[in-house]
Amino acid sequence: MEILWGLMALLMLSFVLLPVLRRRRGMIERVAPGHPDAADPAAYGFVREEELDLRMPGPDQDLVDVLELVQRTQDYRAAAQLLAGTEAEGELRWQRVQAFAGAAALELQQRPGGVSETPGGQWLRVWRAEQPKDAGAAAVHAEFLAQQAWRTSTPGTDDFRIIMEEARDVCGQAALLAPGDPVPYITELSVARGLAYPQPEFDRLWAKILDRAPHHMGAHLAALHHWCEKWHGSREQAYSFAEAAAARAPEGSLLAAMPLFAVFEHLPEVNLVRGFYQSEVVTKAIHGALHAAHSARHDDPMLAHVRHLLVFFLVRAERWTEAMGQLIHVDGHVGALPWTLSGDPAAAFAVYRALAVAGYEANGGSPATLLS
Repeated sequence: MEILWGLMALLMLSFVLLPVLRRRRGMIERVAPGHPDAADPAAYGFVREEELDLRMPGPDQDLVDVLELVQRTQDYRAAAQLLAGTEAEGELRWQRVQAFAGAAALELQQRPGGVSETPGGQWLRVWRAEQPKDAGAAAVHAEFLAQQAWRTSTPGTDDFRIIMEEARDVCGQAALLAPGDPVPYITELSVARGLAYPQPEFDRLWAKILDRAPHHMGAHLAALHHWCEKWHGSREQAYSFAEAAAARAPEGSLLAAMPLFAVFEHLPEVNLVRGFYQSEVVTKAIHGALHAAHSARHDDPMLAHVRHLLVFFLVRAERWTEAMGQLIHVDGHVGALPWTLSGDPAAAFAVYRALAVAGYEANGGSPATLLS
């Protein structure tokens, strides 16, 4: 009983002391909000948490403008025009298809419809009905169905299987409408994971993607999920897949960052190893991703995905200056891993951003030194 009372006393003491601790010796210690010594992300020009854009990992003003127009007017034609003018083999088309599908799914969730209410996402249904031969409409519809299955049903249930089988059918329709477009096959990777395709069938699907876009980062990320331990592979298979992709990546390709995504997919639920984020495996993966980010085109649509994941790992590894270097590129958008796994992506991002700022300032950094 005396030990119990002692522990309770220590706990109460910690609640008193934590708000007034300062940052010393390069370690982050808590400072009360509003205190003169408290780190302030706003001092670096970072966007307020409530203004962070949840829809995309990085800026795409054309997409933002079209999404707002479509959702305001419920007229699909601007979306059809944007996709028709987006290169089929590139990463941007995949991201835009995902964004349109996600917007329709979110509308439907917010307005499921009823006797006197039109369900959300009606513009997508009208688009498909009026333009049955539009490859963009079919691609968005297939992605919408796949997202709906994961959002609203449980894998293994009849409802999940029915929606996924419909998604597979629409993927096939989209592929026939645009034979050179890898996006319908990339969407089908999600279907393959959900329906547990036999290995030969998965291999045939993957071969079709490689024939059309062998260095497509989005496709590799979708395939990585299939090979993960929690789905149809193992840690070793996922690491092997990611490392092989990085090894054959051409100069300037973000595929060199794939091992970091494989590490993220297999993070332990509870980390009991001190220094895990400074371990050789994690450090090597971070360095590969940093090199990929440095070498990639500044307008590569997948670059923001890599930078967001780097923020997560660099903060965990207490590499504050490098984390701040990534934050200045991606701040304002949080539609990427790892934040999208949280119930509140903006809040999750804001926590890591605050930690990066605090760690940076604890080691002598300031807005002036970051921008110099």
